[in-house]
Amino acid sequence: MPAVNSSRIYLRKVNAAFAAGVSKGDYVLDAGAGEQPYADLFDHAVYESADFTKVESKTYAPQTYVCDLAQIPVDDGRFDHVVLNQVLEHVPDPIVILTELRRVLKPGGRIICTCPLYYEEHEQPYDFFRYTQFAHQMMFAKSGFEVKSIDWLEGYFGTVSYQLKGIARNLPVWPASDAGFFMRLRHACILYFARSAARLLTGPMARLDVALKYEDKGYPKNYVVIAEAI
Repeated sequence: MPAVNSSRIYLRKVNAAFAAGVSKGDYVLDAGAGEQPYADLFDHAVYESADFTKVESKTYAPQTYVCDLAQIPVDDGRFDHVVLNQVLEHVPDPIVILTELRRVLKPGGRIICTCPLYYEEHEQPYDFFRYTQFAHQMMFAKSGFEVKSIDWLEGYFGTVSYQLKGIARNLPVWPASDAGFFMRLRHACILYFARSAARLLTGPMARLDVALKYEDKGYPKNYVVIAEAI
């Protein structure tokens, strides 16, 4: 059975819902667009992208603006909507970026922002922060936005699936230890069963997350914010 990443499924879903609120001919900025995975959702709009294209390990689609998101070379209020997916954790001063995105948005323009709460370091060395829902509320308010909603992107089962994937990948086979041979063997057996159980459950938990978004307890892997320029 093919691997399932519930986060990617939910990312597509929330961006499609956002795109459904974009009128034909509206100007849309995909900020930190990278490979532009959601560009096709905005075929009915005037789609433009911006990225600094500096992460050597990452593939980039051709960008409309190759720039720092703190200084986007367009006039004030050019865009009706901004898309900001999995970017805010990679900028050293998020309020500066959000303030610049507010500048290029028309009053009443909308922004969708997704970024992680629980995720390993990635795209080093450009990985700086993780944000709670309260941090999002504070940062968007300070930057000239009114937050309309802050929601879990995926459910807790998706977070658990991601944790299990990390366990299967990262637990050692034979950990270094000063303990005697039999104690080390015991440790190795515990780790073996933990890795095996994690590999067995990673996929089913991801598929369960797609089928049933559980938010009653636990914590999300990512948040999704919808805000409006004041």
